[in-house]
Amino acid sequence: MLFVRQAGTPGTRSACFPMDDPTDDPIGVHADPSSLARAAALARVRSWTGPALVAPARAAGQTAAAMGLRPSVVRALAEADHGRWSGLPYAKVAEAEPDALASWLADPHATPHGGESLAALAARVAAWLDAERRSPTIVICDVGVIRAALGHALGLNPLVTTRFDLAPLSTTELSSTRGGWRVAHVNRKATL
Repeated sequence: MLFVRQAGTPGTRSACFPMDDPTDDPIGVHADPSSLARAAALARVRSWTGPALVAPARAAGQTAAAMGLRPSVVRALAEADHGRWSGLPYAKVAEAEPDALASWLADPHATPHGGESLAALAARVAAWLDAERRSPTIVICDVGVIRAALGHALGLNPLVTTRFDLAPLSTTELSSTRGGWRVAHVNRKATL
């Protein structure tokens, strides 16, 4: 299963909590034109003929379209709901709610923002991953889902997975085995 982190957005560049509501139209959820151009160039170099799945986020769909894919939208691939922090810069949350942010960073079950916990995201992605087991499949989504998939494959606590750096348009590959999942590579930069 090849995971492609969706193209970057203004929110990615500004270090904001992700927004995953494709019905809203804030500036932070649209993929950057330059990032989409890189996705299109990547598609010209690497063709994909297997099944394609995409998160419901607007930037994920735009990335898939730029890559020439016609994916199925999978709700389980949605980024965690960050509640009232969605779209806000991390720095602003750290300044306004330092104790709440510290709680969220220390406890995978914490939801001080009123949204979904890291543990709940991890459980949702693990259940989907174990039910999916299709290979080869390309999955286009944001960083939290890929980290959760890596955590499930490696048996890691959701807080530990936040240490994975995953650049926009990088790939992470998991292989299904009888005993679970094997990690083929992480954060491989797209080569054009």
